[in-house]
Amino acid sequence: MNMLISGVTTNKEGNKQAYVRFDEGSCYAEGVIPECRITKQSGFSEDEIRQLEDYLRANLTSLKKEAAKINPIKAMMKD
Repeated sequence: MNMLISGVTTNKEGNKQAYVRFDEGSCYAEGVIPECRITKQSGFSEDEIRQLEDYLRANLTSLKKEAAKINPIKAMMKD
């Protein structure tokens, strides 16, 4: 399974958040941290979605650190 993490963004309420995407074959799931909630998915079972949300909760600290390291401007300028 592949996982991608976005940089930190600010939502409408002014709270910081980041997005996490999981891809496995033709299945995908998109979640948001720190809420640790899957917001969009295709192809995963309800149990698998629960497991992904559990993963987000269990790894929240390290996921937040990774998201904080991402500079979106620098990422866009990569070759």
